[in-house]
Amino acid sequence: MRRKHLCIKRRRHDIFELVAIEEIIELLEREYGPRKWQSDGDPIDVLIGTILSQNTSDANSGRAFTCLKASFDSWEAVTSAPAEHVAHAIKSGGLSRIKAVRIKQALEQIEKEQGRISLDSLKSKTIAEAEDYLMRLPGVGRKTASCVLLFSLGKPSLPVDTHVFRLSKRLGLIDFRVSAEKAHSLLQEQISPSKVYQFHVHMIEHGRRICHARQPRCNRCILRGACPSSLY
Repeated sequence: MRRKHLCIKRRRHDIFELVAIEEIIELLEREYGPRKWQSDGDPIDVLIGTILSQNTSDANSGRAFTCLKASFDSWEAVTSAPAEHVAHAIKSGGLSRIKAVRIKQALEQIEKEQGRISLDSLKSKTIAEAEDYLMRLPGVGRKTASCVLLFSLGKPSLPVDTHVFRLSKRLGLIDFRVSAEKAHSLLQEQISPSKVYQFHVHMIEHGRRICHARQPRCNRCILRGACPSSLY
C-alpha cells in the first residue's frame, strides 16, 4: 500500500509534520505486539453475540450470550420460542425485550432466505455483498455487520466501536464532525486489508489502557509525538 494517506501530524518544536497512518499501525504494533487473526466462532454466534453487546458492557453481554445458549438447544429453538422467554434468558445484557425481538427476527429472516439458520453463504461473497446482506437483517448496522465479517470470517471489514471512533478523531484520522457511520468507510479506505484486524484490536487495547475517554494518559502514550490532541 502506498504511503499516500497522510492523516496526522507529529509534534516537533511546535511544528507538525505529516505522518502516514501506516506509522501509527507500526507504533501500536511495537507497543502491543503483532496480532494475527483467529476466528471467534460460527458467524451466527458472532452475530447474536454482537447484537447482545449493543449498549452494554462486554461482561453483561457475555453473560447474556452464555445464558441464551444454555437456555435453548439450538438457534431454531430460539426462533420458535416466545419473545418473552428469549428476553428472560438475556436479561443480564440489558434492553432484553428489544434485543429478544431483534434476535428472533434476524434468525427467522436468515432461515427464510438461506433455507436454514446459517451464514456460511457469506464466505463466498465480497465484503460489500456480505455487508449489504447482514445490514438488511433486523438490528444489524454497519458495526455489527463488520464484527461478523472480521471476527468470524476473517474478511477485512473494519468495525468502528467507541474506542476506535474516539482514538481516530483524536489522532486526526477522521474529522471530529464525522459520524460513526461515515467513519467506517473513511478509515477502511486508509488501511491495508492485511492490517485491518490488527488496527482494530490495537486501537481498542490502546483506548482501554491509555487513551481513555476522560483523563487520557498522554504522558504514557506511544503515539503522543504524533498526536495533535496530545496534552504533552
